[in-house]
Amino acid sequence: MSYMAQRVAGFGTTIFTEMTALANEHQAINLGQGFPDFAAPDFMKAAAVAAIESDINQYAPANGRPHLRQAIAQKVQSFYGIDANPDTEITILHGATEAIFATVLGLVNPGDEVIVFEPFYDSYVPAIKMAGGIPRFYTLRPPTWQIDAGNLAMLFNDKTKLIIVNTPHNPTGKVFTKAELGLIANLCQQHDVLAMTDEVYEHLVFDGHQHQTLISFPGMASRTIMVSSLGKTFSVTGWKIGWTVAQLELTQAIFRAHQFMTFCGAAPLQEAAVTAVSQPPSFYSQLTDFYTRKRNFLLDALKSVGLKSIAPHGTYFIMVDISHLGFADDVAFCRYLTSDIGVAAIPPSAFYHNPADGAGLARFAFCKEEKTLVEAAKRLQRLKTG
Repeated sequence: MSYMAQRVAGFGTTIFTEMTALANEHQAINLGQGFPDFAAPDFMKAAAVAAIESDINQYAPANGRPHLRQAIAQKVQSFYGIDANPDTEITILHGATEAIFATVLGLVNPGDEVIVFEPFYDSYVPAIKMAGGIPRFYTLRPPTWQIDAGNLAMLFNDKTKLIIVNTPHNPTGKVFTKAELGLIANLCQQHDVLAMTDEVYEHLVFDGHQHQTLISFPGMASRTIMVSSLGKTFSVTGWKIGWTVAQLELTQAIFRAHQFMTFCGAAPLQEAAVTAVSQPPSFYSQLTDFYTRKRNFLLDALKSVGLKSIAPHGTYFIMVDISHLGFADDVAFCRYLTSDIGVAAIPPSAFYHNPADGAGLARFAFCKEEKTLVEAAKRLQRLKTG
């Protein structure tokens, strides 16, 4: 007999685990998984050491260290004009992934429908299914990834409980426009639907595009859960510090799930995170310049070997059209790229409920140090497609 519970039996191993193992086997440059391979900022590391040496080493409060909640409240007010009570409307969780799970488990009942834009971050659908919810998919199509108002409206009905909005969007690099977010806001209010916004790439936006948050739209403050985290902005993905910003009733639902999942994260890292969240605006403008250079380098490298890139407006990923290369699908291409060329990418079909919708694409990450990208570009020359 099988001892595995039915709720997890169908999930399998994530594509990130599979491709990272393949990359390690072939000593490939890993442009698949989205983690920086360069050092975290010195001020972050110094703050973490100082917190440990100050004996901030016991349990943090379940909703997070007070100084961090206060810093996040100040940050969202400064950037977005959102007034959030740090004691009742902000929760610190074990990364954005736990924030997503706790939100879905705290708010979605069995039989509730949840609208998901695809390609999607791979934790969304398992969270929905574990809560007994039913995912409903809106497929974003390359190269523009635009939303059609009529098609989106058709997904809303009296069973819809939640819509998940990831902007800037992983893996496409799409930054949702003000008009698109306004459409979502209107539909949520028309159908009494909640929104969870995954905004972990909020500060990685390029070419003059602007990140906007749904929670700031008229009528959305009481029905939106903003999710963000430290890892992507400050290159500390291993710290696993995420948070939610939501009004009291929504925060209580999130907290009730969170308290029995992890209860709290690492106290010294939360205290050190205060230094990060409190950085001046100049930090973020320098961050944009830093990642713009990396994006442009990889775009040029991909173009030089005949790969058709879709330039991202945000995140640190590039989607590439591989449909003309003659491979059976994206998985076959990425396995070939890893084993024969020595560069690992992610096959995006794993981010669609119908894998065929992503079979003509591949996703590359450019959150790597210069020498890594230079070596990847050198290896990609073996691929020359025209």
